Amino acid sequence: MEEEEEEEEEEEEEEEEEEEEEGGFGPNPDAGGGDDIQVPVENEAFMDDFFAQIEDIRISIDKIDESVTEIKKLYSTILSAPTSDQKTQDDVEALTNEIKKSANNARNKLKSIERQLESNTDERASADLRIRKSQHAILAKKFVEVMTKYNEAQVDFRDKSKGRIARQLEITGKATTDEELEEMLEGGNAAVFTAGIMDSKINQQALNEIEARHKDIMRLESSIKELHDMFVDIAMLVENQGGMIDRIESNMDQSVGFVERAVADTKKAAKFQQEARRVSVKSSLQR
Repeated sequence: MEEEEEEEEEEEEEEEEEEEEEGGFGPNPDAGGGDDIQVPVENEAFMDDFFAQIEDIRISIDKIDESVTEIKKLYSTILSAPTSDQKTQDDVEALTNEIKKSANNARNKLKSIERQLESNTDERASADLRIRKSQHAILAKKFVEVMTKYNEAQVDFRDKSKGRIARQLEITGKATTDEELEEMLEGGNAAVFTAGIMDSKINQQALNEIEARHKDIMRLESSIKELHDMFVDIAMLVENQGGMIDRIESNMDQSVGFVERAVADTKKAAKFQQEARRVSVKSSLQR
């Protein structure tokens, strides 16, 4: 009797597998058992394209991070010398342009994905949609973090450059308040700036350093203004997604690390995507 019951159970399992295959789903060849289900092939292709975009954004963010590290070193070099040489200035400009290029690429792709997510009218909150939203939220936050790091480096360099100007003026007997110095700097014209201190007893070396620091600050102000709107745009996006990001970070600690691995490696993200789909399909089949 037991053997007959086992044979009947095996026949029922085979019939269930055939029904699943007829419904457009098949067993996952990568999994150990026959219960795992895959989503339709067209969704696979769509998610492959999505993860290609995610990887491109991640590469841009990593490039920004590397460039910020390098530009901070150059800022230190400039501050440690009375005047910066042309090569150092050229290197700073090249890195600044590279950061702008990578930042624009990351911002544009993040905004494109955001529009795609907003236009999604499927209210079923599929596994694919949840993955896309979480990946987008994580990278948007990471982008803001690295751009904040860059902005902090710029502000620190500006403050230290301004401090050098103040010290040189103090040495020459032309002490200025912070407000007065800011007013002089905000003029933006180097000739006007230096004309305001020419009447003081200042030697040429001190004057050269003051002029060099002023030019450094003017270049920096221009860069900060160019990136301001983009930074605010993405920062607002992250603020609006704050709840989702908090949930993702909380779930990272409670899960088997799927989301964290997805952020670190696109291939592992794809694996997470497949596993999440199978769980979703299983749940719907069990209802």
